[in-house]
Amino acid sequence: MSGEEKDTDERQGIQSIEVGVPLLRVLANHGAPMMLRDLARVSGMPAAKAHRYLVSLARTGLVAQDAVSGRYDLGPFALELGLASLARIDAVKVAAASLDALAEEIGETVALAVWGNMGPTIVRWVESRRPINVNLRTGSVMPLLNSAIGLCFVAFFDSPLLRARVDEELAINSRASENRSPASRGELDSLVVEARQHGMSRAVGSVLPGVNAFCAPVFDHEGKMVLAITGLGPAGLFPSHWNGAIPRAISDSARRISHALGWQG
Repeated sequence: MSGEEKDTDERQGIQSIEVGVPLLRVLANHGAPMMLRDLARVSGMPAAKAHRYLVSLARTGLVAQDAVSGRYDLGPFALELGLASLARIDAVKVAAASLDALAEEIGETVALAVWGNMGPTIVRWVESRRPINVNLRTGSVMPLLNSAIGLCFVAFFDSPLLRARVDEELAINSRASENRSPASRGELDSLVVEARQHGMSRAVGSVLPGVNAFCAPVFDHEGKMVLAITGLGPAGLFPSHWNGAIPRAISDSARRISHALGWQG
């Protein structure tokens, strides 16, 4: 075999692996053990052929068959592979790659935040072509009750520290000489319900006068919020209604990042 023929043959790969993998994908997407006939039908191959592949996949641990029901499911080695893959995912790194694209799409400043020791903390900041005059940058810690990022964590993130911080900020707001909302649990609950209904939070000139913002949660493979992605801009150019193109783009970006982290919601 010549060198060129060898290269061509290597690029062709192993066809039997390519034929067998769809069975694994069907099992993964189905979310429950399956009978052979159903597994074969969904994967689009004859039952006899599917059975031969399942036998080999079971020998590797990628598939397991229940001895009583006869149903097939993903095996222990498939779980090992999935966990190993998830352990290699850096959520901030995965999301950061999408920030530039989102900023370009909406034409506004975007930021990425995580839950840090002091609260919601901005870890990435992408300035738009028309920078806004705000005193926020990487490392800034956002208030929970008066910012889109903070409200996003209140609505979708759960931790004892967050709950304690919420109580502290409510107490501060209730004692403030100026009208600072939300100042009661009822007001905050209304904002949380609104955020959960829309799948994202909103701030209309609250923490930054003249600046509107939307913020959407990013979830990991366990359904836990790990990041918040936000877009913000001057009120005159950044509409605050929920069904606009900007909040839709932010929500779509957060959903794509979540799926990249293994979220199946």
